[in-house]
Amino acid sequence: MPLRDHFHSSSTLLKWEALHGGWPMMIAQRLNTLLPEEYIAQPSVRLGGTMEIDIAAFERESDSRPTSDSEDEGNLTLASWTPAKPNILVDTEFPEPSEYEVNVYTQDEFRLVASIKLVSPSNKDRTENRKSFVNKCESLLKKDVRVTIVDVVTNRTANLYGELLGELDAIRSDISRSPIYAATCRGRRTGQRWRLETWEHELAIGAALPTLPLCLPNELMIPFELEFTYGETCRSLRIR
Repeated sequence: MPLRDHFHSSSTLLKWEALHGGWPMMIAQRLNTLLPEEYIAQPSVRLGGTMEIDIAAFERESDSRPTSDSEDEGNLTLASWTPAKPNILVDTEFPEPSEYEVNVYTQDEFRLVASIKLVSPSNKDRTENRKSFVNKCESLLKKDVRVTIVDVVTNRTANLYGELLGELDAIRSDISRSPIYAATCRGRRTGQRWRLETWEHELAIGAALPTLPLCLPNELMIPFELEFTYGETCRSLRIR
């Protein structure tokens, strides 16, 4: 099934939340039919929230505010002047970016060996969110975890793969400037040197999706079939 634009369509059937919510499970199911018995793939979806106000905290602070001078007329003792507490006291939480991924672990030690990350709009919309995403990928690579980034977000232009290459002082390719792409990254140590290897593909609306290598320890490679898993997800959600 050719790639659709899920971010500029008025159709309710093309909403990106539905795709991102279902795609990780489909990827994990497919990988678990291909992975050796010593590995297991598991989906992980963490939804970021909007800024929220802690109403309970507001009520507690309101109840604890001191009474005014008019309510304490019997006390004529003068003290050093201090301002009253603020009239509005609220606790807020800044929104966190949503994360959609599939992680591959060893069955015996449950050690993370590979991570597939589906980029969400919130990963690309703010400088701090982009930096957080890139730092997580860099940290995983340096811990010998293979990282695959799949970005089909068309309403944001940032290229997180390109930013990751820049952070690692790697040469940027044309694909690292493309708004949508898919790339698998693997870090390898050779003696005292650390080497980055990548398999990258530029994506296009209306075109078929590629098959990427899912890199595992001991030079084992498993096909990560973007086209198959995307098509199955769309069909299961009746996205046509």
